[in-house]
Amino acid sequence: MGNLLILFTAFLCICLFVALHYVLHEYLWVPRRVQFIMNSQGIRGPPYEFIHGNNKEALQMRKEASSKPMALTHDIFPRVMPHDYSCIKKYGKNYLSWNGVRAQLVITDPELVKEVLKTSEKAFSKPKPSYFFKKLLGDSISTIKSEKWGARHRKLANHAFHGESLKNMIPAMIASVGTMLEKWKDKEGKEMEVFQEFRFLTSEMISRTAFGSSYLEGEKIFDMLMNKFWKSADEIESDKLEKTIHDSVMKIIKQREEKVMTGEVDSCGHDFLGLLVNVYHDSDEKNRFLIQDIIDECKTFYFAGQETTNFLLAWITLLLAIHTDWQDKARAEVTMIIKETLRLYPPLNGVVRKAVRDVQLGELALPNYLDLNIRFIALHHDPAVWGDDVHLFKPERFAEGIAKATNNNAAAFMPFRLEPRFCVGMSFAITETKIALSMILQRYTFTLSPTYVHAPLPNLSLKPQHGLHLLFHSLH
Repeated sequence: MGNLLILFTAFLCICLFVALHYVLHEYLWVPRRVQFIMNSQGIRGPPYEFIHGNNKEALQMRKEASSKPMALTHDIFPRVMPHDYSCIKKYGKNYLSWNGVRAQLVITDPELVKEVLKTSEKAFSKPKPSYFFKKLLGDSISTIKSEKWGARHRKLANHAFHGESLKNMIPAMIASVGTMLEKWKDKEGKEMEVFQEFRFLTSEMISRTAFGSSYLEGEKIFDMLMNKFWKSADEIESDKLEKTIHDSVMKIIKQREEKVMTGEVDSCGHDFLGLLVNVYHDSDEKNRFLIQDIIDECKTFYFAGQETTNFLLAWITLLLAIHTDWQDKARAEVTMIIKETLRLYPPLNGVVRKAVRDVQLGELALPNYLDLNIRFIALHHDPAVWGDDVHLFKPERFAEGIAKATNNNAAAFMPFRLEPRFCVGMSFAITETKIALSMILQRYTFTLSPTYVHAPLPNLSLKPQHGLHLLFHSLH
């Protein structure tokens, strides 16, 4: 017994020593080392605080900013990201920040962003998705790290969102907007909360283009995805939901396959799901998708596309409701208006990339313990790039293209992309927005409701905290 007690005590001491060594290494030595390396190269920032880094300070500043009323201004950066705004003013466009114990080089210098775009993905990879985000989207194009596997998904997505495939989706988009406008007939001259209206619209648009004639079943599937999955932190519940979504998509796929087998139709369809199923049956085994790949891509298509277009439409109508003189111009200058809206209210505030090895970025030598955090909203609101009128709604700044608008700093305008390749869904989102906006402007003029409160919510994506209340008036 005495020997066992000695062995147990020795084992316990070794475990405590290993745990202490890990804590000292990860929570003290590594942060101090990274801070020293970056400080020696002129990159400074708020000091690292044990375990929580700068998170407590950032959260407190966000709460204070959100609690204060905001004027009707497009100068939103200090409100939605007050900690970043304060650090940029104090430490410069590139500074060192701490997300817990993880060091982040926050980049808002267009030249350095351009260097990141040129650097191999092998040097800066996507961070590992959280458990529930991985459950939500699976191995889709937005989460895949494998370059070879990701290229296959991207090739299919590029085919789905360009050329004839995208053109075939336009009738479904028009039908969805028409359904929404029919509902609006009884609301003319009354206050309407359009953020939710656009959420329903984009949900139906994507369901129609993804599932074609089965779009009502598709809406049910994605309603589960949006309304239940995010609300459940329970692993068993999320597993049940994942299986329900899987079974629902499989049901639609089998119905299509049966119609092809019976000769009722000659293909599985030309909507997004049809394209995926055709790849599933590809004669070349190397090109085939698995069933789970199909389901994951459908979920990503819905999740990413629905949010992006919903927010974009909401902010465009806000800007046009404030600047009513642009409603007439919008019929001819819709592209410039979309770009200016994406500048002022970008779909993403920023993205994070992880340094997988020691790497040179410009004149900086970055250790592999470092993350890169590119703040799109800071780039989009930088007066050094856009001029002193940076916070004004001026679509005409894009009249001669992005290069002219950014003073040849194209990396300062990135509403849809980080990698050298554009977001594969960009054409789809822009087409959706153009169709919806043109059909609305053919029927209505609109103004801000007196009850509207301007308070963009400081989240991953910007959305109006209290909804978007507008007054619509018929043109006819």
